[in-house]
Amino acid sequence: QVQLVESGGGLVQAGGSLRLSCVASGRTLSNYAMAWFRQAPGKEREFVAGISRSGGTTYYGDSVKGRFTISRDNAKNTVYLQMNSLKPEDTAVYYCAADRGVSPAIRTTAGPYDYWGQGTQVTVSS
Repeated sequence: QVQLVESGGGLVQAGGSLRLSCVASGRTLSNYAMAWFRQAPGKEREFVAGISRSGGTTYYGDSVKGRFTISRDNAKNTVYLQMNSLKPEDTAVYYCAADRGVSPAIRTTAGPYDYWGQGTQVTVSS
């Protein structure tokens, strides 16, 4: 069992930056591929970014490419999401998720992920 706790959300103006953190407890984070998803009111949960177990491979959703960066520090059991050039359409609850599967691919749908955090709200004002 893995417990995930996100932090770092808040209110920011368009063009600003935030860094989200996701701290894992219960198991060693290096055993899991990790991802960030987001969900805005009335919309489906959307893949934002994913990172392999070692951190050597990353993958991003089209809407955030070039603006967001996912990283991990396995020694600290923490995954990060650096968000730059934020837009009002980035407003959502952001969730981190852990995938214990053996596939080397970073999965971009929510179903395969085994553990989820409670989410952190990001609001971008125009």
